[in-house]
Amino acid sequence: MAGRGKHRRPRTNPLTRGIVAVGTGGAALTLPLLGATHASAAEPQSAPAVQSVKQAAQPAKSLTYTVVKGDSLARIADKYDVSGGWKQLYKDNRAAVGGNPKLIHPGLKLTVKTAKADAPKKTATKSSAPAKPAAKPAGGVAQATQASAKTYANNLDGWIRESLDIMAQQGIPGSYDGIYRNVMRESSGNPQAINNWDSNAAAGTPSKGLLQVIDPTFAAYHVPGTSFDPYDPVANITAACNYAADRYGSIDNVNGPY
Repeated sequence: MAGRGKHRRPRTNPLTRGIVAVGTGGAALTLPLLGATHASAAEPQSAPAVQSVKQAAQPAKSLTYTVVKGDSLARIADKYDVSGGWKQLYKDNRAAVGGNPKLIHPGLKLTVKTAKADAPKKTATKSSAPAKPAAKPAGGVAQATQASAKTYANNLDGWIRESLDIMAQQGIPGSYDGIYRNVMRESSGNPQAINNWDSNAAAGTPSKGLLQVIDPTFAAYHVPGTSFDPYDPVANITAACNYAADRYGSIDNVNGPY
């Protein structure tokens, strides 16, 4: 953004968004009851039962975790007791996270190597009764699951598409082409881009991120449901589009410094 467009009267926009997170659980292990009346009949059954217990007690090797708002690598590593802490977690997911371990956004998929054991699963036997179907919640509404949540690629295409979905919820106009055109002009698609030479930088508020937003403008036009980090790709795009909508009607109407 050029200096002439970044110092208009700000308007505030409180942050509100809920995140739904769903976990998994397991039932306690049930060993088969031996009905034989003498030791020679019961003995062959003991080896498989012991083996089942040992297998159930083994810790899970890894899991896929979906980042939610407020997460950090340190928090996730502590939650799942990752050996090597957040540094190891970052090392395992560097390709997905990128060059800055502090920048993880909601929806990002991480591979977590946890030292915690999963709850043992129930061992099925021929005499076991069939499992009862899970009861439906009140009103017959199905519960949300992690698999049903929409995910986005951790690249420019994914950031733009996630921003457009948030903008649609907030009534902010703009198109994929309008955002992409301005991103490429302002930062060439680099979310860490910063302008340290123009008048804004001289005033102590350099332009930052994909759409080169200064901190006062980002704070005034921050969009609910996005990060408060101006370098966060989705937060930067949506704040800039919110500003452009207020000043120009839409980011689609911006074709130069704004």
